[in-house]
Amino acid sequence: MKKVVKFGGSSLASARQFKKVADIIKSDKTRRYVVPSAPGRRNDKDEKVTDLLYACYDAVAEGRSYKKILEKIKSRYMDIIDGLDLNLNLDHEFDRIEENFLAKAGRDYAASRGEYLNGIVAAHFLGFEFVDAAEVIFFDENGNFEAEHTNRELSERLEHVEKAVIPGFYGSKPDGTIKTFSRGGSDVTGSIVAKAIHADMYENWTDVSGVLVTDPRIVDNPEVIETITYKELRELSYMGASVLHEDAIFPVRKEGIPINIRNTNRPEDKGTLIVESTCRKPHYTITGIAGKKGFCSINIEKAMMNAEVGFGRKVLSVFEQYGISFEHMPSGIDTMTIYVHQSEFEEFEQSVIAGIHRAVEPDTVELESDLALVAVVGRGMRSTRGTAGRIFSALAHARVNVKMIDQGSSEWNIIIGVKNDDFETAIRAIYDIFVTTEL
Repeated sequence: MKKVVKFGGSSLASARQFKKVADIIKSDKTRRYVVPSAPGRRNDKDEKVTDLLYACYDAVAEGRSYKKILEKIKSRYMDIIDGLDLNLNLDHEFDRIEENFLAKAGRDYAASRGEYLNGIVAAHFLGFEFVDAAEVIFFDENGNFEAEHTNRELSERLEHVEKAVIPGFYGSKPDGTIKTFSRGGSDVTGSIVAKAIHADMYENWTDVSGVLVTDPRIVDNPEVIETITYKELRELSYMGASVLHEDAIFPVRKEGIPINIRNTNRPEDKGTLIVESTCRKPHYTITGIAGKKGFCSINIEKAMMNAEVGFGRKVLSVFEQYGISFEHMPSGIDTMTIYVHQSEFEEFEQSVIAGIHRAVEPDTVELESDLALVAVVGRGMRSTRGTAGRIFSALAHARVNVKMIDQGSSEWNIIIGVKNDDFETAIRAIYDIFVTTEL
């Protein structure tokens, strides 16, 4: 059995955290491949090493003094090394980093050094082999990730390596220059490694005990989701739930490898298991609640609209003309409403209205701004009667006026439109009716 374990920046921010990570790895012999992030914040006033590296490189590129920032980065690693009593000197690595900064190696190179150095420290501390991600993760000359090439080379490289540390977040282009994934890309590296070695499990260790039912900034101490499918997670992530880097899901999903989100500071917690499909009955009728503010609606009314072939296509072609994508499109016999991001729409609103009039000659076009969308997601919803009724009952009791409802054909999600001012109240009301009352 083989597990890939990825540890986030908060899990590796100090020597104390490193020791927790080592205990976690040593407690399970199947945890054989480790993907570390760069050191994160040790406290609210601290800085992430990646941010310091960006600041240092920018100072060099702009001809400003950079030595103090570089020394700050060095001291972060020295604090970790000293705290772990390691016989390790990174002076040579920092000399090379400084040379490459002065040679304008690029911001991607600068950002990647946090993971690179942390990988060296982790490998020494754990007694694992260090595998530089630049040698096994590849991008083409345009910066596009080369999945097949990477999977082939990484599989061959790790085939005879019993235990390894592979830094997250970066790889290399054909000319050897460093290319990073977007922020949060260490999640992607972990997923790529899990696919390459045909792992039985990909454990993603962070500072929360799994995926939460809803945003803890809105609901105090929300419950943890025990098991969630990729499909449910995708719905929640799209609506604003920040769990995993989206690209991290696809490599393991194709291989049927489950992801376990765990808490480094509470390793006894089971966390959340993310799977392709499951027979496990969800603990609650719903799996999660997520949402976003900042939408507006364009309500188009025209008598006998339903009899006019191509009406919807003509309307949407106007939005396409101005590069505006739509989120939802509920409709009636004589009405059609388009929900779009308000920030995208405002610049072109009068042009779009004029375009709609030219395209379909509506009776009226009305706009409503400052709207929010709330997604209620769950595989248990399709087999439970009265889910929508409970949602509307909860919202009515909380005095929230519903502007729109849209249910997907899979019956796994219901989208509700409300005013921005009612957004938090709506989420709390839905959480209370489905979670608090079912506890």
